[in-house]
Amino acid sequence: MTSETVLAVAAKGGDFLIEDRSPRDIFTPEDFTEEQIMLAQTARDFMQKDVLPKTAEILKLNYETIRELMKKAGEIGLLAIEVPEAYGGLALGKVTGALASEISAMEGSWAVTFMGHTGIGTLPITYFGTDEQKAKYLPKFGTGEWISSYSLSEASSASDALNAKARAVLSPDGKNWILNGEKMWLTNGGFADVYITFAKVDGEQFTAFIIDKGSPGVSLGPEERKLGIKGSSTRPVILQDAVIPKENLLGEIGKGHKIAFNILNIGRFKLGAGCVGGSTVALKAACEYAKERSAFGKKIADFGLIQSKIGEMTSRIFAAESMAYRTAGMIDANLEGVHDNATSLKRIEEYDAECSMVKVFCSEVLDHVVDESVQILGGAGYVEDYPVERYYRDARINRIFEGTNEINRLLVPGRMVRRALSGALPIFDAAMALLDEPRPEGRPSATDAGFLAAEVRLTKGAKKISLMLLALAAQKFQAKLQDQQEVMGFFADVAIDTYALESALLRTQKKAERDGEATAGPFVAALQVFAEGAVSRIEAAARQALPTIESGDMLATCMEGVARFTDRQPVATIPLRRSLAALTLDKDGYPF
Repeated sequence: MTSETVLAVAAKGGDFLIEDRSPRDIFTPEDFTEEQIMLAQTARDFMQKDVLPKTAEILKLNYETIRELMKKAGEIGLLAIEVPEAYGGLALGKVTGALASEISAMEGSWAVTFMGHTGIGTLPITYFGTDEQKAKYLPKFGTGEWISSYSLSEASSASDALNAKARAVLSPDGKNWILNGEKMWLTNGGFADVYITFAKVDGEQFTAFIIDKGSPGVSLGPEERKLGIKGSSTRPVILQDAVIPKENLLGEIGKGHKIAFNILNIGRFKLGAGCVGGSTVALKAACEYAKERSAFGKKIADFGLIQSKIGEMTSRIFAAESMAYRTAGMIDANLEGVHDNATSLKRIEEYDAECSMVKVFCSEVLDHVVDESVQILGGAGYVEDYPVERYYRDARINRIFEGTNEINRLLVPGRMVRRALSGALPIFDAAMALLDEPRPEGRPSATDAGFLAAEVRLTKGAKKISLMLLALAAQKFQAKLQDQQEVMGFFADVAIDTYALESALLRTQKKAERDGEATAGPFVAALQVFAEGAVSRIEAAARQALPTIESGDMLATCMEGVARFTDRQPVATIPLRRSLAALTLDKDGYPF
């Protein structure tokens, strides 16, 4: 599906827990092609010259201004990145799509509009539309002549999307669908030409529909008054005996869940990339203020606690960026040579757990960064005179978008157990093998030698903890595992930090292999700061989960294993954060 050079290996979904990857197997931001770098510069120029100067108009929800900007984005190719060439698109890969999403997040409301159109608004027709539907809609979506929107939830269902109340019945003459109901949170609804939404045929079969603006019986409710992203349009769509042509049914009757879940899955890792972009914007604002603001006779950027914050933010963004683009690269590699939509969707679905992990981790990194940015600005960060106040409010939605973080935390173990039971992911065998591992004598951390040896060992230990938790929980609770949401959540936290840690490690190793260890110093600092925090969180999560799963001697054995797998020599993270802060302040923002 992609015409770009693929620089990653198409690993199996979830197998990062049981397979050791080579740095050469993964895609990193340092692997961007010339084409991707050029497109990124085009996107940045557009944001800086066209979008950001219109921020005030965007925040006022000036539909005309937003449509003009979307049309301009279409003219320079930003809306057609993932549209097939047959319909006037660029047919570029998921890495490029993620990169465009990241850059769009220079302004939060605009990012929602842009990603709502290019992602959940366009991809349902790209992957599930008929040839006639694609020919009608995709060329105009790619140019920005038409804007698309999307609504899945209802007031009574929220995350339980399949519990929809909206109904669809075929008209007596068989020419139209008659829809009744109300869908909430139609992203881009106020200025969109097309609404992608869902209803149950005959009240039973969950099905997707394409609704054209102005169709009989279709109206919009008022704009939602939101905490943040105030410059994005969010309105309910009201269906009162709405007449929708029969040919506007999208996909198959009763298969709407396949559209909803697959498209949300794609959206999750791109949302993660957007959160990386939002994080870098907030970090830049914090750095600029810290270098200008004086207190007690010197710039606050010179204070240790401010440097600690900046160094920690930089480290977390590094990990988030690493896992987001690693995931996008794996998807592109898995799509290489595929030319049909059904196979493409299966290949993308391979990484459903990774996509959920990226969404959760990156959105929570963004929340950390915007919170610390407000803190660095102090009282100034709490007033509208400075943009970090807006960044703080805009960020909050990302833990709710594309499935709440709680839902996504439950999806991670659920999908891995499902793969394990099907034989596609032998995590249970790997977990049982842990029981036969010989116990090392002395402290294993004392034997670390070589470049990043400690981080390699800790990453392997984190994987072992993940395997142990999931296997023991699945064995004890079996079919009732889904009722143990707290245990599943703790496992997800361990798996997410493990995936982020390995992604940052492999990226750092790849940098050292390519350019020499001497050039990788900032990468190493970011990795080591992140590793110390991640391993501490992994250990804490395991200690909270295990007493609910095991007891007695087995619990003692498991706890001993956790201690052994996380054992490490103390790392002086204070100077590491200071070094990262110095680099970040020197670059006026995220330095990687």
